[in-house]
Amino acid sequence: MDNARDMAAEFAEASTDLAVDKLPPEKADAPDEKKPGMLEQVEEPVGQIRSQISPTASKLGKAHGKWREKASHQLEKIDIAPDLAQDIGSGRWFRGLGTMLGLGALSLAFWPDFAPLEARPAMQIDAASRDEFRSHMIMPLALGADSGRQMGAGPQVIPLESAPERPQIELVATLRRGDSFDNMLRRAGVGSSDAERISELVAAEIPFEDIETGTKIDVVLGRRPEVGAARPLDELSFRARFDLELNILRDGGNLSLTRNVIRVDDTPLRIRGTVGSSLYRSARAAGAPASSVQAFIKAMDGHLNMNRAIRASDEFDIILAYRRAATGERQAGQLLYAGIERNGKPRTQLMRWGKDGIFYEASGVGEERNGLVAPVPGRITSSFGMRRHPILGYRRMHSGMDFRARHGTPIVAVTNGRVTSAGRSGGCGIAVRLRHENNLSTRYCHMSRLAVRSGQNVRKGQVIGYVGSTGLSTGPHLHYEMYRGGKAINPASVRFVSRAQLDGRELLDFRAKLAEIKEVEPGAALEDLERRPSEEEGPKREIERLDLRREVG
Repeated sequence: MDNARDMAAEFAEASTDLAVDKLPPEKADAPDEKKPGMLEQVEEPVGQIRSQISPTASKLGKAHGKWREKASHQLEKIDIAPDLAQDIGSGRWFRGLGTMLGLGALSLAFWPDFAPLEARPAMQIDAASRDEFRSHMIMPLALGADSGRQMGAGPQVIPLESAPERPQIELVATLRRGDSFDNMLRRAGVGSSDAERISELVAAEIPFEDIETGTKIDVVLGRRPEVGAARPLDELSFRARFDLELNILRDGGNLSLTRNVIRVDDTPLRIRGTVGSSLYRSARAAGAPASSVQAFIKAMDGHLNMNRAIRASDEFDIILAYRRAATGERQAGQLLYAGIERNGKPRTQLMRWGKDGIFYEASGVGEERNGLVAPVPGRITSSFGMRRHPILGYRRMHSGMDFRARHGTPIVAVTNGRVTSAGRSGGCGIAVRLRHENNLSTRYCHMSRLAVRSGQNVRKGQVIGYVGSTGLSTGPHLHYEMYRGGKAINPASVRFVSRAQLDGRELLDFRAKLAEIKEVEPGAALEDLERRPSEEEGPKREIERLDLRREVG
């Protein structure tokens, strides 16, 4: 405190010296003399006054600097904001705590007021203005609002006891799997008498079995004759076949049917391209349907090794049945031709022929070459040969192959044959044994249940049972054995070959059809059919393009 009083005294003395130095010397020495006039003082040179003030101002600045430095040192000694994490409980710590509490109290004293601001007063509207606003606003329907569906009712609206029905209702009915045509009509709201009459008219033109599941039927119902009665049918139309459309109209109270035969072109669709890194992806990228590509690969796999015989530079040639309607619809059918070309020359040519739909080579030979035909989809977990039995615990001959498969997976015959036994067979569990040509036989063990009986003839790929874990088995799998002359052999060493040969007139017809189908240009079937004058439709207004029909199941 004494140091503070000394600094204040020095600062006051410096201020007094500044006040005295501002006077001229003769005025300071003779304070009692008569002072000259104000006009004479103003006439003194300005430079002389500045030269007298400058030394005093410099002296005052130095004194202020010293005072500020001394004050800073004193404040540092006081230490009003110490670190509260150090010397807890000491006088210095309580001094810092008091500083913190004091600053907190000061902050709370200046805490702002969070009172709500005054908003602009709401606009005063009358009932007419409110109805006008309500008719234009959109509110959530979940909150019970009816805006967005209809205009707000004004004071001039007169409520009706019952709303009038629409004169007509347009529906789209769908023929479900296992559903009858009559039930489908009744479900759409057609009356019993009209539904029976429509079924009679349609049955006279086309069998109901020929109408595909999922067919859409356009139905137009008229005005009810009385309250509670069924609406009469005004119009019904649907695509009975790809080339036939049936229309039923009401004329003077009676229903009449009209046939509309649609012009269809059956030019096959031909798709060509390079095999590349993936035959499937390349064919799909060229525009072939997925089902056609799968049929192509399956047909080729029966005649050559797909992994070794086909190169990335080879070209695939796919021809499939294709139909174009004059109305613009298109329908892809089954695979007709599958070919592989190398360096511009045909390497493999296969064409579907006969009622069984077998693929024959260009020479008229129908042949299927395969390596091991897997009776179930799954990897081989144990091969043919000596091994340690997982249950018995000693080494013995494993006279078959084990395939991993889930319980209940279908098991198929690897080739055509006859069932010689079907039932329990010791450690083999439920098993089926088949006899094939060339003194071969196969056995399928550990089944969960059978799908054939003894003495039955089976074809290649036919389901004969289901995967299980009966007999000496550690889990669901298939044990597959093969015998030649009663002796067990490795199934992987056998290659099945089935062959069919065309000859005579049938071979000539086959080759003529093959030459005809290969004349089809790639992509020719993708062009639209030219409409005939009778098939031209008149222009429609934009309002008529809106599809306002309601679909029913």
